[in-house]
Amino acid sequence: MTKNVGGIDRTLRIVIGLALVAAAATGTVGLWGYIGVVPLLTGLVGWCPPYAMLGFNTCKTKA
Repeated sequence: MTKNVGGIDRTLRIVIGLALVAAAATGTVGLWGYIGVVPLLTGLVGWCPPYAMLGFNTCKTKA
């Protein structure tokens, strides 16, 4: 599994994921906010399945 998510992309995914999960946990948004787990995990792992299927790569280094 090669990393295909770069630095800025990873940071944005983590921040947005945390914000959505926090909003769902506090009741600000409905249960749909827990979908933030997906960008959070892809940001932490550095690999995104749709990117792999579509051939996208925002990671500059070969890992």
